[in-house]
Amino acid sequence: MGKNKLARWNELETFNNVFQPEIDAVAGKDHAAKGRWKNEIFRNMNPVVLELGCGKGEYTVGLATRFPGNNYIGVDIKGARMWRGAKTANEHNLPNVAFLRTRIEFISSFFEADEVDEIWITFPDPHAGLRNSNKRLTSPAFLNRYRLFLKDKGLVHLKTDNTELYNYSKKVVLRNDLELVNSTTDLYAENLSDDILSIKTHYEKIFTKAGLKIHYLSFRLDKEIILEDAPFKTKGT
Repeated sequence: MGKNKLARWNELETFNNVFQPEIDAVAGKDHAAKGRWKNEIFRNMNPVVLELGCGKGEYTVGLATRFPGNNYIGVDIKGARMWRGAKTANEHNLPNVAFLRTRIEFISSFFEADEVDEIWITFPDPHAGLRNSNKRLTSPAFLNRYRLFLKDKGLVHLKTDNTELYNYSKKVVLRNDLELVNSTTDLYAENLSDDILSIKTHYEKIFTKAGLKIHYLSFRLDKEIILEDAPFKTKGT
């Protein structure tokens, strides 16, 4: 491990806006924060919004700055990346930001029913190939986890440069008759980008500089629907 990475790991341990539970403390178990994010951690009753696979936390911090009336939690397993977002939040004295270092497979261990209002998934690993589709953060395997804690009809946003992931995610939405709110294969060309969507992560800056199109999808997750996979072709995709 490089010196910079080790230094970031050590500093991350000192941040009071970062939670880093051990795997054996959350695998099949509820974490102590479950059901307590508003009352005890943020100490307000404002909406809670997650960024899953937050990387350096650009979206978490960007949204928290724009909307101080919401609480934002960035979730990722890579602590050295998360360090940047957590440090920026501390430097800017943002009380409505927290970071959770854990595998998203364990996400339901941290939030109780209806505790989360909205989810952002920004440039996740696309896990190319049909065999890997259940590893995608927009697969039914994960969406059914989110149903356990996301409010009914809560919004889920996906930003990606990966066409396969975008098409797959849209198929899942259509297959399960979920409400599709927005869908575009070229976010900036279609002028759908507003102040929220214009926030750029580290990876998005790399992708746009390389000339790649940014895809965007948003939909509402129905709590009563157990989602099924969509390994089929849909006309026009």
